[in-house]
Amino acid sequence: MTLYTQISANKRRTTLFLGGFLVLLIGLGYLFSYLYNNPWIVVIVTVIAVTQALISYYYSDSITLAISHAQPVEKKDNPEIYRLVENLAITAGLPMPKIYFIPDQSPNAFATGRDPQHASVCITLGLAQVLNKNELEGVIAHEMSHIGDYDIRLMTLVVVLVGIVALMSDFFLRWTWFGGGRRRSGDGDGQLGLILFIVSIALAILAPLAATLIQLAISRKREFLADANGALLTRYPEGLASALEKISRTNIPLAEANKATAHLYIENPFGQKRSKGLNSLFDTHPPVEERIRILRQMDLK
Repeated sequence: MTLYTQISANKRRTTLFLGGFLVLLIGLGYLFSYLYNNPWIVVIVTVIAVTQALISYYYSDSITLAISHAQPVEKKDNPEIYRLVENLAITAGLPMPKIYFIPDQSPNAFATGRDPQHASVCITLGLAQVLNKNELEGVIAHEMSHIGDYDIRLMTLVVVLVGIVALMSDFFLRWTWFGGGRRRSGDGDGQLGLILFIVSIALAILAPLAATLIQLAISRKREFLADANGALLTRYPEGLASALEKISRTNIPLAEANKATAHLYIENPFGQKRSKGLNSLFDTHPPVEERIRILRQMDLK
């Protein structure tokens, strides 16, 4: 498998997952509105969702950095790290992102922001201490790839979509429980109406779970894509592969680890062992062993 084949495959899978997300969202809205013959259900949820999306779009990076207790880094504070990020930004043809440090011994990193012009790269103190220059360059190239591929915007969008699905489901269940609307007349009282009602209840309960699984699947695929593009940027896949080995071996949980931001990090910030079987569907990151194997098999030609 060549590097470019890997990139194309990951992009196709992400498109399919995002398409499935939108189908689920539209299907829920249509079914709930049809069942109660009341378009206001979707209108109210949409207004709330758009407000939530705008707040997330413009302020998610600030919120993420604040939650993580990240501190800004200037060139005078750490010239080596600054030059490393600056050189990779020039190579990738991207604006220079802001740099932040998290005062934590757990080796990890993430990128955030709504676009390359408003992006930040954040690394922990432990990462800077544990990795050598080639490994650190591999990690930063991975994060720069997230910025260049607009993953930082995509994942913000996906998180908002998960929130909308959860909001719609909660709204429908409360509406049903408190008798907030009348079901459709005619077939609403017949067998078809009863079947639709049961299906709607089941979907309202299961949809947030399905949305979360889609979010996590997209997150895992974007990690593979950032690995591939990061390797292309440095022309040295071994740097990132070696860095991932060290990060996974350290297995120190991040003190400020948060479920809302866990998918942003280059590796699981909770320091948990890899899940197996169906439990792996709830992982925010793909197996590190698989990521390392793919990196070491990459053909840069």
